[in-house]
Amino acid sequence: MRAGGFSKSWSQRLLVNGRPTNIGLGGYPIVTLAEARRAVIANRRAVAQGRDPRAGGVPTFEEAAEKVIAMHEPTWKDGARSAAIWRSSLRDYAMPHLGRKTVDSITTADVMAVLVPIWSTKRETARRVRQRIGAVMKWSVAHRYRQDNPAGDAIAEALPRDGGSVKIHHRALPHAEVGAAVAKIRASGAYRSTVFAFEFLVLTASRSGEVRGARWQEVDFESATWTVPASRMKMSRPHRVPLSARAVEILDEARELADDADLVFPSPTGRMLSDSTISKLVRENGIGCVPHGMRSSFRDWAAECSDAPREVCELALAHVNSDRVEAAYRRSDLFEKRRELMQDWANYLAESPVPVVT
Repeated sequence: MRAGGFSKSWSQRLLVNGRPTNIGLGGYPIVTLAEARRAVIANRRAVAQGRDPRAGGVPTFEEAAEKVIAMHEPTWKDGARSAAIWRSSLRDYAMPHLGRKTVDSITTADVMAVLVPIWSTKRETARRVRQRIGAVMKWSVAHRYRQDNPAGDAIAEALPRDGGSVKIHHRALPHAEVGAAVAKIRASGAYRSTVFAFEFLVLTASRSGEVRGARWQEVDFESATWTVPASRMKMSRPHRVPLSARAVEILDEARELADDADLVFPSPTGRMLSDSTISKLVRENGIGCVPHGMRSSFRDWAAECSDAPREVCELALAHVNSDRVEAAYRRSDLFEKRRELMQDWANYLAESPVPVVT
């Protein structure tokens, strides 16, 4: 009641967390009937999703993105720099389309509108933007603002598969040529530790830094296992690598050169090999790839020539990106299946044609 008469207002009665609750929708005529009805529907949707309508509205994509960045920044190795990169890419590509939309209203078509213009010309940027949009959408699902991730697996089939030139960041060999490349490097007469490091990198499908920094205490000869500590892994979690018979042979040979060194593959001065040293070895021997490209060669072989499930192949590369792989990793690191896969890879390389050395 107010001086001089009565005021009129809209209200709604709902069960919130099991309790009858009155929710004010605003006064009439400032809030129209149509606006009140829309609020009623929004509140019912919130309750159905397990949220309290009184806790505030659904955040916009821009608001949600800031919450996601703030949540992850303390856990990133270079938190401020990574946060700046996230904000920059989302600002340039996602925000013009999604920034003001509430997270529950964003559709796959909206995400497509962000990605398609850059998918063919800036493929790696587009992948990262999609991943970051997906992280915001997963946060929204976790907070019950929506039930699906519009940047998830469903969009993969809708995005163009080729079209336009795609910049290849890591040149790779066809997998059928890798065995010959390894044999050529082995016969090159280069410094033995560098040759061992290269072949070990190929056999384990590991990154250069992981191999160059390998220590003897990380190797368990009895179980033929190499455990790379989290500090040297891209995903900051320890990674167990099953060693094929040939990989163990390389370690045995490297041990003869070790001379009590801590590093498995030291340089002639006893320090860690530089990345450029392995790259130079590959380049000078006319191998048409870069060392990191051998991971792509392995992945192509695993997809085309092995019967290993996708999860096993991805875990062999220490990839924990998609929901399927993350779920598999939580259950197990599929170690014995990976051991079979890596031995098959070593056998395949050994059976590849060996180039004639002149």
